[in-house]
Amino acid sequence: MKKLFTERHGLALPRIGEQLTPEAATALVGLVNARIDEHWFGEQFPDWCPDGSVNIGCDPRKLETALAGYRVIWPKHWPDQHGHFPTDLQIFDLLEFGYEHVALPRAYEHHGFFRHDHLVYDAGAGRGKFAHDVNRIFERQGLAFEMKEGEIVRLAPTGLQEALAIAIFRTGDADLDRLLEVSREKFLNRELAVRKEGLEKLWDAWERLKTMEAGRDKRAQASALLDRAAAEPVLRERLESEAKELTFLGNNLMIRHTEIGKPAIAESTQVDYLFHRMFAMIRLLLKSSQRGG
Repeated sequence: MKKLFTERHGLALPRIGEQLTPEAATALVGLVNARIDEHWFGEQFPDWCPDGSVNIGCDPRKLETALAGYRVIWPKHWPDQHGHFPTDLQIFDLLEFGYEHVALPRAYEHHGFFRHDHLVYDAGAGRGKFAHDVNRIFERQGLAFEMKEGEIVRLAPTGLQEALAIAIFRTGDADLDRLLEVSREKFLNRELAVRKEGLEKLWDAWERLKTMEAGRDKRAQASALLDRAAAEPVLRERLESEAKELTFLGNNLMIRHTEIGKPAIAESTQVDYLFHRMFAMIRLLLKSSQRGG
């Protein structure tokens, strides 16, 4: 579907929402219910023609049983009798289960006596269309979520999102590469607690990066790394001040240390700010020292 008027004219909602709106919850559950009714789950949970082993669509009893086995909600029960919708996490589980099991049905023969079609399925096309429809709801509702390869992930803030997408971590140090990749993966998680873990891994990567250059001790190694990033005195001085400030934040906030008395990071926007600030420094130092980024 093409972009709507408000999107074409720059009036769409910004993608910053981190909780499903009632309208989004309604639309997402409705989408899954529509796909059930349209037999998109018929390949995995088939109903059979009485005349033989020919697929005629989805058997909702089989699908409901499978959802219960995964402890995933049965969407036909929502909204409940009080008009309530499931939690965001329940809906996200439903969508990921749905992606895993949908397939686009196509009728190849009509059975006149029983008045049903015989069907074949295309899982790739079904998953692609399902993910597209989910993402359009997220987009139109201004939500910072996206379905990627069947998983609901959080969109990073504009600017950082692009930098994270193109960053390549080939630093020559396997442990540093692993820390950076884990931090990126966790930062894009939809759960705030997991994003905080991504922040911790990024600060761990920072501490390791500061020891990558030659030098008699960690201070000299960090200084050599900063020298490679800037030769101009004013910028070099500000980078050193920033490096010290980042180290201070890591040691005095509840990022790398969890002692009583360390101030906790409570807000998602705070995680975004700290991650963005640290990632920008690390990326600069990686690039200036020919270590990717």
